[in-house]
Amino acid sequence: MDHLLNLAQGSCRIHKVFETWTAKHGSKLALVDDKFSIKYGDLGASVEAVAHELEQSGVRAGDRVLLVSENCVVLAVSILAVSLLDAWSATVNARLSPREIENFLTHSGARRALYFSDVSPQAKAHGIQQGAVNVDWPGVGELMIGPLNEAAVPEPVETDGSRQVAAMVYTSGTTGAPKAVMLTHANLLFIGANGCRMRKIAPEDVVYGVLPLSHVYGLSSLLMASLLGGAALHLVPRYQPDVLAHALENDGITILHGAPAMYAKLLEWSEREGKLLRAPALRVAQSGGAPLTLPLKQVFESTFGLSLQNGYGMTEASPSICQTRLDLPRKDCSVGPPIPGIEIRVQGAEDSAEGVGELWVRGPNVMKGYYRAPELTAEAITSDGWLRTGDLARLEPDGTVSIVGRSKELIIRSGFNVYPIEVEQVLNAFPEVVQSAVVGRQVEGNEEVVAFIECTKGMGIDLQALRVHLQANLSPYKMPSEIVVLDQLPAAATGKILKKELQDRAARKVI
Repeated sequence: MDHLLNLAQGSCRIHKVFETWTAKHGSKLALVDDKFSIKYGDLGASVEAVAHELEQSGVRAGDRVLLVSENCVVLAVSILAVSLLDAWSATVNARLSPREIENFLTHSGARRALYFSDVSPQAKAHGIQQGAVNVDWPGVGELMIGPLNEAAVPEPVETDGSRQVAAMVYTSGTTGAPKAVMLTHANLLFIGANGCRMRKIAPEDVVYGVLPLSHVYGLSSLLMASLLGGAALHLVPRYQPDVLAHALENDGITILHGAPAMYAKLLEWSEREGKLLRAPALRVAQSGGAPLTLPLKQVFESTFGLSLQNGYGMTEASPSICQTRLDLPRKDCSVGPPIPGIEIRVQGAEDSAEGVGELWVRGPNVMKGYYRAPELTAEAITSDGWLRTGDLARLEPDGTVSIVGRSKELIIRSGFNVYPIEVEQVLNAFPEVVQSAVVGRQVEGNEEVVAFIECTKGMGIDLQALRVHLQANLSPYKMPSEIVVLDQLPAAATGKILKKELQDRAARKVI
């Protein structure tokens, strides 16, 4: 795997990520969705064809190109084509609101926007609203291209791949001003190479790609890692548990990445529908993007007879920081030791009786900064290169890391620290609870615990029995003051629960 090290260094760009396999495995599928597929031998020509069309449309080195889509082959090719021009891609999920798309266009100063109308009706609607026109490009087919932004100013182009931005990933969610993380070619290739090595990705692998390429997890740990390893990446626009179950049983899926909510909904669907889950080829199942709870891990492992690997990261770290190891399966929900090649420290742990502090990270995975936000960048990254994650962690004696929660999510109840994940673990162990989210709510002179739960569809829940279960497993100060049952917890496209929405809802007592 020497090519992994070479690609992650020097002037390499992400559009070269697959070149090792062009001749070696030219007839093997590289990218596939339900409408389109490209082999490794043809991928280079497709990338060059899209890059040519972009260049003809006025895109220059240093320009930003907004890609509005859901997962598909054409989106993956376009991300690589933008790299070929030394422009920056900014992929955003087509299911966002028109206001958000408008904000991203303005904030990024995009020279052009592409709307992948053939895969997403929402992308088509955004394109129409923004005055985009239909085009039919060689190698990728129909899409929509927005008006040329004559006022766009190109950013400087850096020869060094550790300084040249490859992609911007927006992290603002559904509220607040846009915040774009600038990730370099070296950032993405480093994490792609890490995922390739640690999960032993090879040309025989088939990777299920439902995590959005608009999220850094999908961009680096799926797209980059799969193409670096010569695997086939099956791109799926939207998560549906029945579709995943069919793919696991019939499509030879060997590697599966997902957020805990994805696994929870798959298991809940299986139980509700009375369908057995089979995955005869699956060898790696990876959880990330949100805290994994022990009950979910245990049920998944008993169902599939396979360890559910865990990991931790954040967009600003491209995203991987810690990962469990394949050869050291764990019975707990530790996120494992730091990935090779980076440093971590738990800032302030020495002052905590529990050994808890803020996790800091330094290494080739740390972002270049936030676009057009030097003050925010300075707050996030110290002068000597440490990224302040804002997450609370504990370093265990065996060198592994346990994530306790977000520093901003810590609940202080009557002077005691309540870490939401502790309460969520207990809630999720109750039979009818699919997933839960715990937040704090300010009350006069104190803070109280509010729990939101999502239950198995079609089944009620005995709240009194749930409270008895909680009392048997939690200290009194950790007990929720209120338990709210929702049909579905609000979630991002990755499946990550949007706690900010729940915090706002709890604060307004709009229950």
